[in-house]
Amino acid sequence: MSQYDEGHTVAGWTGTGIATVGSAVLGAGTCLVSAALIVGGLGILAASVLVTWALHLSGWGKPSGPRPRGQWPMGVRDLTVRDGHPDCWGCRLAGRGRRTAGVVAVAGEPAVGEPAVAEAGSAVR
Repeated sequence: MSQYDEGHTVAGWTGTGIATVGSAVLGAGTCLVSAALIVGGLGILAASVLVTWALHLSGWGKPSGPRPRGQWPMGVRDLTVRDGHPDCWGCRLAGRGRRTAGVVAVAGEPAVGEPAVAEAGSAVR
């Protein structure tokens, strides 16, 4: 068994199973020229992406790269997912992972570290 163990997760296999069904429905819709089956197959494919992402974010997916042998089995849950996996776009889409030290400005107020600039025609406080 490879140390990378890519895709051997509950999220990976569940997403693959749902996507396989969606592809079969989409293919049947294409062969039968049925708009309902084509739309249904596309809906199932979209659901497979969302289900896989939800399972990944709940710990049933694992980050890429080598992991310790104790984390190789498929039924082992990844408890480090709350902080986000490095270089994982799925975690970043959920607001996890590589966080930058950004400054959020409140509407109408200058952000911290920005000089206050007076608008034309307004009184400076």
